[in-house]
Amino acid sequence: MQQGHLGRRSFLRGNLLGFTALVLPSALRALEFGGANMPWSAGAASPPYAGITDARYFAASEYAMVDAITARIIPSDDTGPGAKEASVADFIDHQLAGFYGRGQRWYMQGPFPEPLETQGYQAPHPPAELWRTGLAALEQHCRDSHGAGFAALDDDTQDDILKAMEDGEIDLVSTNAAQFFDFMREMTIEGFFCDPVYDGNRNMVGWRMVGFPGARYDYRDFLHHNGAAISMPPVGLMGRPAWTRQ
Repeated sequence: MQQGHLGRRSFLRGNLLGFTALVLPSALRALEFGGANMPWSAGAASPPYAGITDARYFAASEYAMVDAITARIIPSDDTGPGAKEASVADFIDHQLAGFYGRGQRWYMQGPFPEPLETQGYQAPHPPAELWRTGLAALEQHCRDSHGAGFAALDDDTQDDILKAMEDGEIDLVSTNAAQFFDFMREMTIEGFFCDPVYDGNRNMVGWRMVGFPGARYDYRDFLHHNGAAISMPPVGLMGRPAWTRQ
């Protein structure tokens, strides 16, 4: 998948370059707040509810696999950091340990037919169970076919395996390989571009790659920027280090 490196990163960049900066014009700010008190305190922020806890889901061996898999889906290269540097595995680990992993807000009753191309996930496993079952099946396939677990294989072999999963050319025990790959890719992209409060996108590397300024207060100053690049450091829901009092 060497040729896929540029394609994957270009796809991510191309689909997210539409994000624009968000700052409140000084004139409007003065009109709205009378030039006096602002509705926040500088250098202070309350953590938003992220829907997750500090709980972990993966065992150490599973985490190593997830870290290796996500690093091949969004690899680091000369254009910038990848999923490993963005701590995407931590994002997935925390998400699966919470209500999302349990499928708490999903309809999980049958029937479970083979999904059409126009349908989403159709299986009896909630996300956490799908990951655990899929990782175990993938690890067994790697040991049977290559004599080692996925995380121990070289990059090219890992790429070949993931490509075969994507194309439905691998049969995994109790797991639809193509469906599992789609799920892994989707959560990898989410972890790469999420707000850092969710434990992915460490140091906002995903946002920096596409030039997204983050969760700023307003964007009216830049409504008519006509696609021009906006050079501003990204800001997360918890602010950014430069805003924190030392």
